[in-house]
Order: sequence, then structure tokens, then C-alpha cells
Amino acid sequence: MVTFVSKKQMLLWVLLGFGLIAATSAQAAAGYPSGHTALEVWDADGQANAPQWVQVWLMIMLASFALGLLFVWKRVEARWVVGGFITSLLVSGFAIPTLGLVPLSGLIALMHLIFWSPALYLLLKNRPFMKERSLYGFWTGLITAVILFSFIFDIRDAAIYLDHMTGIGMLSA
Repeated sequence: MVTFVSKKQMLLWVLLGFGLIAATSAQAAAGYPSGHTALEVWDADGQANAPQWVQVWLMIMLASFALGLLFVWKRVEARWVVGGFITSLLVSGFAIPTLGLVPLSGLIALMHLIFWSPALYLLLKNRPFMKERSLYGFWTGLITAVILFSFIFDIRDAAIYLDHMTGIGMLSA
């Protein structure tokens, strides 16, 4: 376990970590174009060049997940939603590049499926959006719809990604 003696040491470790992430990410992404489809690199260029509806959707998703912070202290569903969102961001932003994996959009979609599914299960099982007439009830309905709509694209992109990576070739050319 690393213990930090000073803020300078902590800053040095953080900078070294970001340098390592940037180096591996740049090397790994060679050969794939930037973009938003399953077999394109999901990076700043891919996000910036995505169709306007995708960029609007990303803002809606971000706002919807961020609203969960209002309820995270008292509501278990909110903890799972926010926890899954933060975990998918951390894995996508740090672990994937550190492991030298190419951050293809299909891999990001797979991370959504893995880390958001427990929250979706809990939301559908408990159905707080049908039981409460409150801001929390509204938010749980909204975030359930957001996750379900996202999964329409994530399931397809994750399947294409897994098909491509395993070499089966049924879904990707």
C-alpha cells in the first residue's frame, strides 16, 4: 500500500499515473478511428464529432445521473445508480487505458451494461417511481428511462464489440 507523506508526493503519483494512462491510451488507439460507433475509439475527438443528438443525449444522461446525488444519502437505489455511474467512469477513464485496452465505444457500452444493470434491476424490482409522488419518485422514473434507452444502443454496441474481439465475425465485418 502506498502512503503519501506530503501533498507533493501525492501530486507526483497522480501526474505519473496520468502520464502512464496517456501513453498507453495513445499507443493502444492506433488503427481505430475516433467516433461513437461500436468499433471506433470513444475519446475527445469521437465525442466532439458525434452527431448533435448524441451530444444532447450525453448531457441528458449526465444531468440525470448527477441528480442522483440529491438522494444518495438516504435511498439505496440512488446509491446503486450513482455508484454504477462513477464506477463505469473510473473503469472507462482509468482502468481501460492503464490495462492498454483500446477504449472503443463498444467496450464503453459493455461497461455501462455491467455497472448500470444492478441499479436498473433494483429500480425495476422496487419501482419507487410508481410508489412515490415526489422529486425522488420523478427522478427514479427518469433515470430508469434513461438507462433503458441507453441499453438499446449499449446492448448492440457491446455485442458488436465482443463479436469483433472474440473473432467470431457474425456482427462485425
